[in-house]
Amino acid sequence: MTSTARATARADHHDEDSAHLAALGYDYDQQFTRDMGFWGNIALGFTYLSPVVGVYTTLAPAMGIAGPGVVWWLLIAALGQLMVALIFGEVVSTYPVAGGVYPWSRRLWGPKWGWLNGWVYSLAICVTIASVAYGAGPFLGALLGVEMSQQANVLIALGTILLATLANFGGTKLLSQIAFWGFVAEIVATIAIGGWLLFAARKHDLSVLFTDFRPADLQSEQPFIIPFALAAFMGIFLFYGFEACGDVAEEVKNPGRTIPRAMRMTIYIGGIASMFIAIGLVLAIPDYAAILNGTADDPIGELFLAVFGPVGFRVVMAVVCISFVSCVISLQAAASRLLFSMGRDQALPGWKLLGTFNERFRVPPYALIVAAVIPAVVIVGSLLSENALLAIISFASFGVYLGFQMVVFAALYARTKGWAGRGKFKLGAWGWIVNVLALAWGVFGMVILAWPAGDETTPWFDKWIVLVSALVVVGVGVIYLVVAKPHLRSTAPHGDHHTGQIPVQRAG
Repeated sequence: MTSTARATARADHHDEDSAHLAALGYDYDQQFTRDMGFWGNIALGFTYLSPVVGVYTTLAPAMGIAGPGVVWWLLIAALGQLMVALIFGEVVSTYPVAGGVYPWSRRLWGPKWGWLNGWVYSLAICVTIASVAYGAGPFLGALLGVEMSQQANVLIALGTILLATLANFGGTKLLSQIAFWGFVAEIVATIAIGGWLLFAARKHDLSVLFTDFRPADLQSEQPFIIPFALAAFMGIFLFYGFEACGDVAEEVKNPGRTIPRAMRMTIYIGGIASMFIAIGLVLAIPDYAAILNGTADDPIGELFLAVFGPVGFRVVMAVVCISFVSCVISLQAAASRLLFSMGRDQALPGWKLLGTFNERFRVPPYALIVAAVIPAVVIVGSLLSENALLAIISFASFGVYLGFQMVVFAALYARTKGWAGRGKFKLGAWGWIVNVLALAWGVFGMVILAWPAGDETTPWFDKWIVLVSALVVVGVGVIYLVVAKPHLRSTAPHGDHHTGQIPVQRAG
């Protein structure tokens, strides 16, 4: 095909995509290029979910609470989040519009609910970018063999965000390619590292996954279900990221079919990969008692060094660092599309800039910059107050789950008014059951994340820091919503269950 023919084909596709948005009730022109296919969409969600980042970050603290049996939370969380992914798949198939939770909940319930959902989730994802970028520091320090300080960690985190921003300015095609190769690297590393741990470094058999290793006196005083439940954060922290597949809906080919499949595959592949690497780690750890009594400072790092030696350890750390960077890139891409979606609806301060689209790079430049600046400010703020950083980052996972459940609850509410999915992926009669299960799982996750930490000597603020942070974010959002009424500025469609509107779907 000649360059002229390719240009003509792109123009025809551009007009067709614009017509599709108009059929859904939107007056947006198609600005993004649909350069992301099925595997690119999976890779975006997978690198956001990142089993390597999730497992390596949470396994040791979770085992410190309940021992090796915590790996079962990966399976439980995967099943719970699969219910959420099914709801999201049905919704995005009906409304394949950039921005994810904001336009979805706006269509399912109304403009106020949609705006508040977008507000909560945009802050949560920006804080998540900060937490992941900050978390990369110790691994890079281990890779380079240098002693880490808080200042060094801040510089590494800022460098990670800068690198992610430059990558995202490359446009959808580059984003898709980076996500795909990050996906491949993480899968290969998971198979290689997990396989070696399972077959060459294993110290225990599978029975340890069903054994309570806490001291005998503690076992007699406290049922295992209590610490096991408190360790649920391991799975809860890991299994989100699939929603990023829908955040870029206007950049995906045939989104009504592609995105729901990609969301489910992100859960399937992420679940298998995380279980594989987690079981390999657990069965290779020689001393569970040191983790349970808190005397092991870095059990995962010590294990890698013992098993793979100094050279192999650096190779593993290099893979971990790649996973962290890929995760930040995907997080920032998702955040920028949400900010752009709210910006073009005039829903946020600075909406003229947030809703600007750069025709040369085919990205929303100012939304990308904001998705870099907010995390950077959070990270730099750690130099002034580590407690403030803890308070802000504590909101990250809870805020993501809250944003998810606002969509799930809106979908359930819409069903009571007669709404049903009308896209290429439909749950049909299973919609009600899946919706209730998704809501139940999400509420459980939020309760676990908000559960007070510490003992009777812990100050009340530190105990309830997650819930307090969430109440502050939601409270500020509600005040701004009441005073500024940003939900009234947009003419975008909303509340389909009230109007009975059924969006028209493009064939193909």
